[in-house]
Amino acid sequence: MTVVHPTSTSPAREPEVAELDAVVVGAGLSGLYAMYRLRRLGLRVRGIEAGDGVGGTWYWNRYPGCRCDLPTIEYSYSFDAELEQEWSFPETMSVQPEIERYLNHVADRFDLRRDFRFGVRVTAATYDESTGRWIVETNLGDRYAVRWCVMATGSLSAPNLPPIPGIDSFAGSIVHTGLWPREGVELQGKRVGVIGTGSSGMQAIPKIAEVAGELTVFQRTPNYAFPVRAKPTDPDFERYVKANYRELRALQRGSRFGISGFTRPAADGNGEPQAVGAGAFADVSVLSDPVINRQMQDLFARMVRKRVNDEATADALIPTDYPIGCKRPVVEAGYYETFNQESVTLVDLRQGGITEITATGVRTEQGDYPCDVLVFATGFDALTGPLTRIDVRGRDGRSLRAKWANGPRAYLGLVTAGFPNLFLITGPGSPSVLSNMVVSIEQHVDWVAEAIEHMRSNGMAVMDADPNAEDGWVDQVHDVAQGTPWTAPSCNSFYLGANIEGKARVFMPYVGGVAQYRAECAEVVKDGYRGFVLTPAIADGVPPFSASPMVAPR
Repeated sequence: MTVVHPTSTSPAREPEVAELDAVVVGAGLSGLYAMYRLRRLGLRVRGIEAGDGVGGTWYWNRYPGCRCDLPTIEYSYSFDAELEQEWSFPETMSVQPEIERYLNHVADRFDLRRDFRFGVRVTAATYDESTGRWIVETNLGDRYAVRWCVMATGSLSAPNLPPIPGIDSFAGSIVHTGLWPREGVELQGKRVGVIGTGSSGMQAIPKIAEVAGELTVFQRTPNYAFPVRAKPTDPDFERYVKANYRELRALQRGSRFGISGFTRPAADGNGEPQAVGAGAFADVSVLSDPVINRQMQDLFARMVRKRVNDEATADALIPTDYPIGCKRPVVEAGYYETFNQESVTLVDLRQGGITEITATGVRTEQGDYPCDVLVFATGFDALTGPLTRIDVRGRDGRSLRAKWANGPRAYLGLVTAGFPNLFLITGPGSPSVLSNMVVSIEQHVDWVAEAIEHMRSNGMAVMDADPNAEDGWVDQVHDVAQGTPWTAPSCNSFYLGANIEGKARVFMPYVGGVAQYRAECAEVVKDGYRGFVLTPAIADGVPPFSASPMVAPR
């Protein structure tokens, strides 16, 4: 078996040992903004990133067809007005290379790279109660003692490779869509098998079909997907948006999903207005009204049957046992027409699942399918995986992995009790993956930066969540999700951890909406950080803020 994945190369150097103010783990959208905000507070910060460059999701996910599933003008930073004005996205819903280019521009414009170490992976973070500091360790032997640890690790950044029997015996190449190498994968004329038909699978399959000699798609569960509305950006529309960005941002923050629904009136007053927002996904009635949901399911089924020639194949591609909204909304470009090609075969695993991977392909209860390359589009260990794959230990040496064994617990999705000064950006218990991630990321990073400034200004050294407040928030996250498609009995999604063998079935994001969540967070601050326990610097032997670095960071 040859596992194809990006290789991270870090230049040879001595391990870095330093006492700093903060560590930021990850250099994606959240890590870059966290670095920007913390540096503006005058903190000494080290950023650590496993990849060789910035981008996070948009660095690792280079699979064919990878595209933003929101209008990119909305999926952009709002913290700098000049950045908003100077950058242009060539398409309304940009492809991966364009978003990676944007994030590289942000890193360069604000000189963010110099404080990151690339090609380095955090292996452990341990809270030292005697000093009130986190000891953060890496695979290269680096060791950082910091007061604040910001986990900007991403919500969908821990790829899931299912433990299918025989996978190690496969003689061909294996690649995961979430670890696609920059140089690509040799697919031309190959017999390619794609396992998984979630968001990445549905985007990649049409592109792979264009070059593969034969393509076999192994589908466990069909998905609801809707045609992508990607087209070249209208210059007049872009000018209108740039002239009205503050209104757009206000609408985002006051919405349920962080999507503005912002429109530009038609020039002549008669035509249809142009919309920035993805209205179909932001339509709350589809989620709240079972009758409307059922009508949408029927419309979807008719759409698929119109686009797929073979009746049996069309039936296999239509979900029948869960409502729209249960799983992540997917956008596609030519996905359904792909199955009209003679070289493409759909294997409906509901008719007989995969039993093993052999040296030459995939064995199912329906028969054997020879493959030269296996593409795993099997998603991620969402929200918790990026954190539990690090050995994180809080007070009394308690591991985060053990605390979250029966489901994640975090107050506001920001801090988990017993792990003080450890901040989770878009963690479980926040809108996170149910929202426009950039809107949620900026809000979380701003909240953390303001909390740190509050601590410094008031002589506080340690912030922890009160266990009772945490319990109350976890209950609220659970309660507001009841009666929605996300928690329907027939629903099995990564929101519930259902895609990971052995993972506790717990609904993880907060479904109350971006606007309500922001209001809750603001009220907590207004009430003197209600639900948090703040400890002064002189208490319990915790030293004051200033300390000489053991080794000054470069």
